[in-house]
Amino acid sequence: MLYVGLTGNIASGKSEAAIRFAEHGATMLDADVLARDAVAVGSPAYDRVVARWGRGILSSDGSLDREALRHTVFADKAQLDELNAIVHPGINKLRRKIVADARKRGDAVLIYVVPLLFERRLANEFDRIVLVDAPKELRLERLIRLRGVSEEDATNMVAAQMLAELKRARADFVIENDGSLDQLHKQVDAVWEQLTAIDARSSLAG
Repeated sequence: MLYVGLTGNIASGKSEAAIRFAEHGATMLDADVLARDAVAVGSPAYDRVVARWGRGILSSDGSLDREALRHTVFADKAQLDELNAIVHPGINKLRRKIVADARKRGDAVLIYVVPLLFERRLANEFDRIVLVDAPKELRLERLIRLRGVSEEDATNMVAAQMLAELKRARADFVIENDGSLDQLHKQVDAVWEQLTAIDARSSLAG
């Protein structure tokens, strides 16, 4: 199985790229989904988050209000690091089990969508890394215009992540998402062809 990391800074277009990869038949795994599962009501991480930041970061149904929590932690790197230290062990445990199950099934290509791939020092775990990138100004505009994030929160969210230039130097494939959706799809299609060729060669070598 070819294990691929799909990353990119916030609002770069990872989700759209992931949808296209899924249409090609890739097995998809999303860090954001695992993060929600890791802090589900009643989990150890949930209890620790509530104990640290209080019930003010809870929704009416008792689950974590991710927007309220984001507003709090993205303005303070120390708090963001603290939150990651609480949540990521649970994410990693879930991820490793899902990846192991995919290998047992004989899945050809598994793509893990993970925004903090480099920040969490996960690069060595993947066979290949795909980076989706867009200019900083465009990503800020997407956050504010399309997601309704305040300018202050958008600026803090962008500033909290590693510079895209550093990620580009370490990625095997870079998808430039500064144009139309069709242009994005064409780049994803080209990368998919190369990934499946790598998987085919690996299978023959095995």
